[in-house]
Amino acid sequence: MKLTEKMSYLKGLIDGLDIDSSTKEGKALLQMSEVMSEMVLYVEDLQSQVDELTELCDILDEDLGMVEEDLYEDDDDLDCETCGECFDDDDEDDFDDDDDELYEVTCPSCGDTILLDEGMIEEGSINCPNCDELLEFDFDDLTIEDLENAEDSEDED
Repeated sequence: MKLTEKMSYLKGLIDGLDIDSSTKEGKALLQMSEVMSEMVLYVEDLQSQVDELTELCDILDEDLGMVEEDLYEDDDDLDCETCGECFDDDDEDDFDDDDDELYEVTCPSCGDTILLDEGMIEEGSINCPNCDELLEFDFDDLTIEDLENAEDSEDED
């Protein structure tokens, strides 16, 4: 039995009692019956809103699932464990980080500090990953003394 049906049954019982509305008890019982009727209507309204929101959430969840599938579909192709193109677990010399010297460069536009290896610097330029500003590295004007002074200042740090 639904809440509205139960309230209708209760109202029928109260009406059948022929409660005297001139007494204190009668007034209280009739007032409680009216308050309960309003509460039932309010609860019914809330329940319909909850049902609508639940349905909307289900639709949004399905849509988000489709977006995730589309978005992450390309990542499945790049899974290193399955493609085997990136490196082999048997070959431990694939990544020897100790030999690569890293250099810090500060972007003049955004102030972001970027770590570069020698290969990136030899290319001559790179776009800042933060602001996409083109950073160029030109060593044509440097002399051997400039390079030695730069190395000496790094050793002092």
